[in-house]
Amino acid sequence: MGYYTRVLSKQDEFPSFDELAQLIRDTHPDYKLAVESGDEEDWETLLLVGNDEVEVAVIERNPVSNGSTGQDQIADFIEDTQDCKPESGVQWLAEYLGEVKTVYAFQHLQGSETEEGGNALHALRSALWERGDAIIQADGEGFTNEEGFHIVWQFSDSVSGPWNMGVFQDGAWHHFKMDLGDPDHRAAFLEGEVPDDLTAARSSGPQE
Repeated sequence: MGYYTRVLSKQDEFPSFDELAQLIRDTHPDYKLAVESGDEEDWETLLLVGNDEVEVAVIERNPVSNGSTGQDQIADFIEDTQDCKPESGVQWLAEYLGEVKTVYAFQHLQGSETEEGGNALHALRSALWERGDAIIQADGEGFTNEEGFHIVWQFSDSVSGPWNMGVFQDGAWHHFKMDLGDPDHRAAFLEGEVPDDLTAARSSGPQE
């Protein structure tokens, strides 16, 4: 099935193919975007490919409606995270997912493994996320809040390294950078707490 990252947006409006293709031309001229299904005004699937024809990613736009693929994905996410930690992040996420209107799914292909290809994919995903009212999901990692901080633990037990995290307490996000491999940091996050030896920045963020 491959590796996926996704932008989960509360907006049903979406950028045109021309807008996204121009972004790639301007920022990553060695890459190009093509419509795989749908048309330029109502695209369903796009292909990001290098000028060397090495494919970087397939991008699917899945509206969330009754009986749709997008609705199935949202239901799967809610089910997959119901036993995750911290509970405050899971609860916030479930409520947020219930308002998602569009799922943009990025299937990472061979070309995404190069630095330039990865950067082109990231630029495209960021453009969709930065339109607002959106969070990011990554297979094997979990979900962010709207400000890009990680809020639900779905990592493997062997993971390590610095990571931007957020815990939801008393109606506000508390953001910090922790070491994923530090057992004390990990235990605190799973309990929905800021690790004792770290300082958090408080952000109310959008709470619609």
